[in-house]
Amino acid sequence: MADSDVLTFPPVELVRDEELVDAVRSVPLVRDAERLAGWTGVREVTEEGLLTEADGLAAAAELEIEASRLRLLWVVAVNGRLIEVTLEGARPGPGTDDLMDFWDGVVMDVLDRTEEGLTGSAVVDEHLTEILATIYSVKEGMSLVSLAGGILQAHEVGCEARQPELRRLRMTLPGELAEAMRLLEYCGLIELSGDLVRLTPPGVWAVRRDLLREGHDAPSLSEVAAFAELGAAELIDAMLSGRASASAATLWLERRVPEDAARELIKIAASGNAAQRGTAGTVLEELGPEAEQAVREALDEPMMWRYAAAWLGVRDLEAPALGEGDGAWVAVDTLAALLYIGAPVDSVAHLDILGEDLIALVPEMSRADHPDALAVLEMLGRHHPDPVIAKTARKTAMKARSRT
Repeated sequence: MADSDVLTFPPVELVRDEELVDAVRSVPLVRDAERLAGWTGVREVTEEGLLTEADGLAAAAELEIEASRLRLLWVVAVNGRLIEVTLEGARPGPGTDDLMDFWDGVVMDVLDRTEEGLTGSAVVDEHLTEILATIYSVKEGMSLVSLAGGILQAHEVGCEARQPELRRLRMTLPGELAEAMRLLEYCGLIELSGDLVRLTPPGVWAVRRDLLREGHDAPSLSEVAAFAELGAAELIDAMLSGRASASAATLWLERRVPEDAARELIKIAASGNAAQRGTAGTVLEELGPEAEQAVREALDEPMMWRYAAAWLGVRDLEAPALGEGDGAWVAVDTLAALLYIGAPVDSVAHLDILGEDLIALVPEMSRADHPDALAVLEMLGRHHPDPVIAKTARKTAMKARSRT
């Protein structure tokens, strides 16, 4: 089963390495860091390893660099080995032979400065990593208005911001965000076109690198392109074996007519085992109302109709109601997937997938008319860490066996 903390991002197309290198060399921040290193030469520094106040003012004036950006430039130059700081002072550094590794370090230096007030907006700094990931996930770019709305929502939910603060932010955030985007443009991460913001090619490369470092699913287009040509059965098998991730399914759907894709997935789900059904259902969830007709046809499939009804209901489309017994059937099907994918059934995280609802559902499972009901009850009885749930599952399994 997937780690709930792992996020899936759509595949991105990376430009060729030589184009990336040229683009990084032209980033204003990189150019200015190189100019600052050349200007500094051999020079005394403060105890903190920084330019003296007088030298800082002189550098900003002579290089025509905003004084507020000088500290960031100094950090980039020192960490990128353009400048070496020793006990004797600053001197030219050896630089690096790997420009993309240097660029990766530049972006990490930029993001690390959020704790010091990088953009001048505390809210933007707090959510900057999320902001970049959001822009990354929308290939065509995002409007600043939409981005501001997303930041407000994230701040309200994630930081439990109160209404007075949110009212103030609605007034001030658009201006703060526009200013922050201008800084990120200077840093080479984003490009602005009117109200639209998107990542630059070096920005895509760097954000993807950061997402991968955090363990998220963020493939390049070339890594998942082959999966888009598979049939639904092959795709589901590849996902279950770990050869393909959810991002491959996103591309697979993009290459198909929604109704056709839905019918392929439903065919696998209706005839396959619980693991295949759960995986196909996860992919199916990415489709919108344009797949309604195909999903509605699945209401006639004994192993699929409950999922089809839920899919329709979530999208506010007419759907049959599900009863308590149907909830127990879905619970069995969800847990039965563990039996088919070889997941460690003694894992608390896996067995707690249904949360607090499980204790109420266990007694109903034996009457769920599901082919895997007894196997699931036996699994819960042997492995669930909650002794109450385990005991209830054993009793329910015993009753189920006595009825066969």
